[in-house]
Amino acid sequence: LLLGCPRDRSRKAKRAKADATKVKKELEFKEDGQEYGQVARMLGNGRCEVQCFDGTKRLCHIRGKMRKKVWVNQGDIVLVSLRDFQDEKGDIIVKYTSDEARNLK
Repeated sequence: LLLGCPRDRSRKAKRAKADATKVKKELEFKEDGQEYGQVARMLGNGRCEVQCFDGTKRLCHIRGKMRKKVWVNQGDIVLVSLRDFQDEKGDIIVKYTSDEARNLK
């Protein structure tokens, strides 16, 4: 039995994971130039197709601040920032949890 083996230490060390569920953040409501939507399908390269609640299907881009920190999946409720020069495109700026989405309506 080897005591103080470096491999044992690395197995015990758990990766620190940000507890996003415990952090209470202020619920962001839509403003003008923004719309709620549901992710219809993921397209890759940080893009997805979102069915917005105004009835329009938009090609949306996940903003850089969210890209590797917040994982967006199919069926998620998101806040889309609309582009004034392209109506069929937008940018995902917030992802809502299921209980946050219930409080929006």
